[in-house]
Amino acid sequence: MNRVNELMRREVSAVIQCDFEWKGSLVTVTEVDITQDLKEGKVFISVLAGNAKEVVGRLNKNHGVIQKTVAKRVVLKNTPVLNFRVDKSAARGVDVVNLLDEVEKLPTAPPAEEDE
Repeated sequence: MNRVNELMRREVSAVIQCDFEWKGSLVTVTEVDITQDLKEGKVFISVLAGNAKEVVGRLNKNHGVIQKTVAKRVVLKNTPVLNFRVDKSAARGVDVVNLLDEVEKLPTAPPAEEDE
């Protein structure tokens, strides 16, 4: 399934980059999670310099066209129905880094002196 997910990620990403214009936004497919029966697939999208909800809405509206194009490129038993979602992992990563920076600024106990 990992190989199918990665293949679908590359192909969906290629279709999104070639067939859609994003006007200054960088749209990236970060992950694809296809069910075992190959009938459904969650596509996680990361958007830089743009409105992620608008991008995902546009992709979900056009999911049939994307599926059709991917089906021509990838031969599977079933072509999964794609559902696009916002990937929030980058924002969570930034939050964690900011928290670590704040923790680093907190006062610490002096180092213990060793008895000789």
